[in-house]
Amino acid sequence: MIDIDIYTAVGFVGMACIIGAYGYLTWKEDPNPYILHGTNLAGAALLTVSLLIHTNWPSLVLEGFWAAIAIWGLAKALRSRRTQT
Repeated sequence: MIDIDIYTAVGFVGMACIIGAYGYLTWKEDPNPYILHGTNLAGAALLTVSLLIHTNWPSLVLEGFWAAIAIWGLAKALRSRRTQT
């Protein structure tokens, strides 16, 4: 039997968020950027929690970039919303 601690479980939830966001992007004709980037950011944050305990440096760096891109996407969506109103 595999022993899964809380940090691994949190990592699995983060992984599900990122996969879900990618599926959402592929499925929707016009995806909501707040859902897309917010879910990616949540996933990156949750995976980072897991990776801080079970360190895998390449994956930790990847999550940093993933989070930065998600934040950039959210900021871009906010700027776009402001110019439309």
